[in-house]
Amino acid sequence: MVSSESKKVIMVVEDNEDNRELIIKILRLRNFEVIGVEDGFQALEVVGKIAPDLILMDISLPGMDGYEVIRRIKATEDLRHIPIIALTAHAMRGDEAKSLAAGCDAHISKPINVREFPQEISRFLHRE
Repeated sequence: MVSSESKKVIMVVEDNEDNRELIIKILRLRNFEVIGVEDGFQALEVVGKIAPDLILMDISLPGMDGYEVIRRIKATEDLRHIPIIALTAHAMRGDEAKSLAAGCDAHISKPINVREFPQEISRFLHRE
């Protein structure tokens, strides 16, 4: 078992409670430390406090969309190094490019493949 000091911390920004809980459960089963927040305002408040190793960002969020949250994080000197993956139902042509243009490092379309998702995240975290 991995010690808690070596666990990677992932922040999941997802307004749909069922989706958020599923993602958190999948990642915790793979021994990640996971913090879930439900909107962009919470994400901006929490990200500076916990400095996660990775952020999974829904794009369609109430109040402030994921693109704006991403731009604000990437505009902050102490936070811009944190990789952000768009985790979104936006799967039309051009949506991935829009996510990358906003500052995302990758784009994963929902619904996620429960079996492949942890490996996708693990591979991304081990690109250091």
